[in-house]
Amino acid sequence: MIARLKGLVEALEADAAVVDVNGVGYLVHASSRTLRQLATGQAVTLWIETHVREDHIHLYGFLAAEEKDWFRLLTTVQGVGAKVALAMLSALTGEMLVRAIAAGDKAAICQAPGVGPKLAQRILNELKDKVGGMALGPAAAPVGAPVAAGGTGAGPADAGGAGDDAIGDLLRDAASALVNLGYSPSDALGAVSRAARSTEAAGDDLTLDQLIRLSLAELAPTDQRRGA
Repeated sequence: MIARLKGLVEALEADAAVVDVNGVGYLVHASSRTLRQLATGQAVTLWIETHVREDHIHLYGFLAAEEKDWFRLLTTVQGVGAKVALAMLSALTGEMLVRAIAAGDKAAICQAPGVGPKLAQRILNELKDKVGGMALGPAAAPVGAPVAAGGTGAGPADAGGAGDDAIGDLLRDAASALVNLGYSPSDALGAVSRAARSTEAAGDDLTLDQLIRLSLAELAPTDQRRGA
C-alpha cells in the first residue's frame, strides 16, 4: 500500500501527474486544484490514497493530508466515486465544503462537475452530522478541518455546555439574518465565523447587532468583486 510519494514531476496530464521516484514513474490522479500547483521538473511530495480493484490499481495524490481526508470522507457517500470526489475538490476548498455542508447549501455543492441536485442533497444529508458545527467558529473546530472517515477530528460531540449552545445560537441567528439580506448560506456562515473569531481573539463580548455589522464588513470585499 502506497501512502506517500516523494520525487520529481515527470509529466502533467489533464487529470493526473507522472511522478518519478528513483527512476520509476507513478501515474497519480489528482484534482485540478492540485495539478495547477505542479510543474514539470518540480520536486514534490504527495500524500497518496491507493485504490485496488480487480482490474487496476489507481493512485490519488494530494499536496495536503487534509485534502486526502476530504477525499476519503466524500467517497463514503453513496454515488460519490473517486472521479466525483476529485471534481468536488477541484471546485471547492475544504473551507468551502465545511460551510456548504453546515449551511445545507445545495447550490454550492452543485458547482462541482458531475454533481447534480439529487447527489448534492445526498452529500448534504450524509455528511451534515460528520461536519456538524465546524463552520460556527468558537463553538466548533476550525473551519477547513474535515472529520476523517475514521472519526478523527473535532465535531459536534467535542463541543458542549450551555455557553457553547448560546454562542452557536448567536452565530446561527446572525447567519440567518445575512441570508435574509440575500447572501448565500455558505457566504453568510463564512463571514459570521470570521467575524466571531476576530472578536474572540480581542476578548470582546458580542451582541447580535454587532455580529451582523462585523459580518457585513467581512462580506464587503466579496460584494466589491462581484460589482466590478
